[in-house]
Amino acid sequence: MRARIRTARKAMVVAAVASLGAGLLAGCADDGGDDSSGSSSGDSSGKTTISVGLFGTMGFKEAGLYDEYEKLNPKIKIEQNVVERNENYYPALLNHLTTNSGLLDVQAVEVANIAEVTATQADKLEDMSKISGVSESNWLDWKWQQATTKDGKTIGLGTDVGPMAICYRTDLFKQAGLPTDPAEVGKLWAGDWAKLVEVGERYKSKAPKGTFFMDSPGGLINAILGSEKEKFYDASGKVIYKTNPAVKAAFDLTSEAAEKGLVQSQTQFQPSWNSTIANNKFASIACPPWMLGTIKGNAKPDAAGKWAVAEAPKGGNWGGTFLTVPKSGKNVKEAQKFVAWLTAPEQQAKLFKVQASFPSAPSSYTMPEVTGATNEMTGKQEIGPIFAEAAKAAPVQVIGPKDQIIMQGLSDNGVILVTKGKSAKEAWESAVKTIDNKLDQ
Repeated sequence: MRARIRTARKAMVVAAVASLGAGLLAGCADDGGDDSSGSSSGDSSGKTTISVGLFGTMGFKEAGLYDEYEKLNPKIKIEQNVVERNENYYPALLNHLTTNSGLLDVQAVEVANIAEVTATQADKLEDMSKISGVSESNWLDWKWQQATTKDGKTIGLGTDVGPMAICYRTDLFKQAGLPTDPAEVGKLWAGDWAKLVEVGERYKSKAPKGTFFMDSPGGLINAILGSEKEKFYDASGKVIYKTNPAVKAAFDLTSEAAEKGLVQSQTQFQPSWNSTIANNKFASIACPPWMLGTIKGNAKPDAAGKWAVAEAPKGGNWGGTFLTVPKSGKNVKEAQKFVAWLTAPEQQAKLFKVQASFPSAPSSYTMPEVTGATNEMTGKQEIGPIFAEAAKAAPVQVIGPKDQIIMQGLSDNGVILVTKGKSAKEAWESAVKTIDNKLDQ
């Protein structure tokens, strides 16, 4: 289970762009040993095997990056160990870090958990800023700071980020009398999430039968809060979600959308939600780049090319991962070299081209793999520039150790209830009770 911290205890907080999502896929590495001597592990051919613990489909293998690295380094073999969901991966990782045992050579950490790891486990992890060829300037400023301690130690190198856009079905928008060109669609709600809800009302007035404007209340509130500078914690580590007006405003706007029937009564990343993608039941979704992979994985073949990407009302972020190197790994030096190569701008650009994992390295934004990127679901539209602008516009935001718990409470025990007939007031009270109970455990 996650480490339990009482709300009375102030948590160390790292300045960063938040990126939460109750359903982000994640997974956990198996036991990699706790040999602190740094001795190498290898196979019968004499190669050094670097073990990598990941969550979900991060795409390194699928993009051919392991094969490329092994060709460049014939004496190295990469072996990844994956668990599907972060809710299973992270508690096990935290336990391994706490006991300083069972850690693999490389361990991924999801951004929702990086504040806790940075604040409480930094002494178990190598300072990645000391690796030859690694420069802070290669990363978005806020991405680098997410994994940096107060005394300047950087315990993880960023892989992807989740700059926020809105993905929409052009065919459903057209049937509802809305524009379909991405630039024109973005203008409909530019600068204000309330305008997005207004567009939802326009959609509903002429909506194709059986469809909703957006996929879920959880997706909407998550996107709104991802664009705020401050949400659940302040810079001192104090939990402020109940008193922060931005949180209540996001909750109320999402509740309004739910009351008006603009969002489905669905929880993201559940089987029933997946089926609504396949059956074309909603017209838009808050959409970081990786969401296109989720859409593709659940859509029917005839949906290809019917989606498009427009700018979100405000810049924000949802998602992103770091790669860390535990000090107790068997191949620390080789693991550091590998992580430095894997997170370099060139490799991040290649990963985006194949996997839609958007780079955290700004210099890759001008590379052809990004500027000319298209996606099977969005047809010929070049989507890279939209996500690049969103990444640069995302606010620097404070993340706390229990952001994910708070976000899940607001969504799964809060706004979803409004779609089931509860009032916004009742839903807020339910969310607060659930969150506070979990934070007090």
